[in-house]
Amino acid sequence: MSTPTVPTAERPDAEAAGFDDRFADLAAKPAPERQREVVERLRAIVPDHCLLYREEDTRPYECDALSAFRQLPMVVVLPEVEEQVRAILKACRELDVPVVARGAGTSLSGGSMPHASGVVLSLAKFNRILSIDPLARIARVQPGVRNLAISDAATPYGLYYAPDPSSQIACTIGGNVAENSGGVHCLKYGLTVHNVLRVRALTIEGETVEFGSEALDSPGLDLLALMIGSEGMLAVVTEITVKLVPTPPLARVVMASFDDVVTAGDAVARIIAAGIVPAGLEMMDRKATVAVEEFVHAGYDLEAAAILLAESDGTPEEVADEVARIERVLREAGATGIRVSNSEAERLLFWSGRKNAFPAAGRLSPDYYCMDGTIPRRNLGRMLASIAAMEEKYRLRCMNVFHAGDGNLHPLILFDANDPDEWQRAERFGAEILALSVEYGGTITGEHGVGVEKIDSMCVQFSRAELASFFAVKRAFDPPGLLNPGKAIPTLARCAEYGKMHVHGGRLAFPELPRF
Repeated sequence: MSTPTVPTAERPDAEAAGFDDRFADLAAKPAPERQREVVERLRAIVPDHCLLYREEDTRPYECDALSAFRQLPMVVVLPEVEEQVRAILKACRELDVPVVARGAGTSLSGGSMPHASGVVLSLAKFNRILSIDPLARIARVQPGVRNLAISDAATPYGLYYAPDPSSQIACTIGGNVAENSGGVHCLKYGLTVHNVLRVRALTIEGETVEFGSEALDSPGLDLLALMIGSEGMLAVVTEITVKLVPTPPLARVVMASFDDVVTAGDAVARIIAAGIVPAGLEMMDRKATVAVEEFVHAGYDLEAAAILLAESDGTPEEVADEVARIERVLREAGATGIRVSNSEAERLLFWSGRKNAFPAAGRLSPDYYCMDGTIPRRNLGRMLASIAAMEEKYRLRCMNVFHAGDGNLHPLILFDANDPDEWQRAERFGAEILALSVEYGGTITGEHGVGVEKIDSMCVQFSRAELASFFAVKRAFDPPGLLNPGKAIPTLARCAEYGKMHVHGGRLAFPELPRF
């Protein structure tokens, strides 16, 4: 495929980019004859056991891990080979049917929420590790391969795949590519975008496109980073080549306690300022540590207002030197207690607490709303103080777990979705956190994507011209706008409506922030 040309829009809105409002309403129900037409067309491409269209069969696909947003799809199709994917996409293009690609459904932004008049294209059967090259330190995998399965397969060669989302036991590498996922070790080893070398995909026309290369560089424009984090809106990924890194000889975790969350946030900035880049640098407040300790018994300090987990890995000599430097900085920063893991089992136990923060929240509340803003490290303490004030304002509890090293926030707002008022307050709570993230010099997402959850917050962060550019990029890859429509990029009309929705008592909720 030739390099897509990004057109210049005369008007900075969706219509200027060539899209209309056909797919704006994700909940619009299809006519029965329309469903029959689509089912019959797909039945000619895949076996019956790969096609789901009865309500009881499609119900499991109505949402991802962000269960607050639900919608039954018209049809679910589970292809088994790439040629079937190609034929499905061509058929949907000819029938003018929206397509939502789906992995394991662990997304936390509603990115794979179905379209009621569309097809869910599940890549669950694309679950093969195609090859591992220990000399080149790469693995070639299909998108349905679980994140952790790559490391398991690479272990005999002394290698592993570095990005490790908390959901790595279940999430798929295709979904990681769609959302540019990270994990607790992303500070040193990077996000998905830093660990993927090549992506093979199919456009809505069924045309094969390849981005990146197994070589050190690839010819032409570097569009690989554009594909990673594109949320299934540009093409459907069918194969991925990832980098593998050597398993370090030793790793140890320093756990530090603080009697104040602001002091703990400042300590993070001081570690980085000292020139130390830990393998992982995570932060949890007392609400999170108490919830986790009751769940996994990780050995956390329950008296501390916040704890930091800083991991050092490398040779024994490197680890000893870095741990000593980290301890010194933490003491100078005001740590009230410091523990260092004395075995691999204890190191894994410390991390098990952090990685189980989300399920621990589920034991405390019927529902939780996980946010994903990112801010400069210097503002971590300031943000924590602001969130504490918001708890009073919205009358809801909030647990805080952060990828502190890169300023990626994961506040967990606890609420009951059975109470509409609580859900509305939780939404406003989350929107204010994201607005403050932008105000503090950050972004509305670090690794969870935009999906449907943060689409209104896009109106806070980006200008008219920027939104127009986003639509122009999508049009270059997906002219009819059929791939995952209604996600990630808001129209200006939606942004105008968002502004109206957030007027309370004659005042905008965040008057200092830009409006369009």
